Amino acid sequence: MPDESATDTAVSELRLVVTADDYDAALHFYRDVLGLSEQAAFSSPGGRVTILDAGRATLELTDPNHAAFIDEVEVGRRVGGHIRVAFQVDDSTAVTAKLAAAGAEVVAGPTRTPWNSLNSRLEAPGALQLTLFTELGEA
Repeated sequence: MPDESATDTAVSELRLVVTADDYDAALHFYRDVLGLSEQAAFSSPGGRVTILDAGRATLELTDPNHAAFIDEVEVGRRVGGHIRVAFQVDDSTAVTAKLAAAGAEVVAGPTRTPWNSLNSRLEAPGALQLTLFTELGEA
């Protein structure tokens, strides 16, 4: 149950900031291939930033043991760092193939999980590890 006293500090947006050495390739990958819509773009002397809409955001906190379990289920071994981004998509198999064709490295193809989703793992531009997941419904 939410703490009613926390309403004064309620967060209205979660923004993950990724610094990508190849900004143009990363922008193409996330905006044009994955399909995140552009909300805003700004520049500074010699620099650029684009804010992409990724839909609803959540913060998933896990301890090291459960993170290892997730890696074991999705990949078969521990591969993740301390940050991994998960995107819920309608068809994780098709989106995995699409992102791989655009340069992402497939770490593990779509795998049915114990929590009844179809998850794949990719290494994406910006040195970011991604999980793509499709909820399969009731088991």
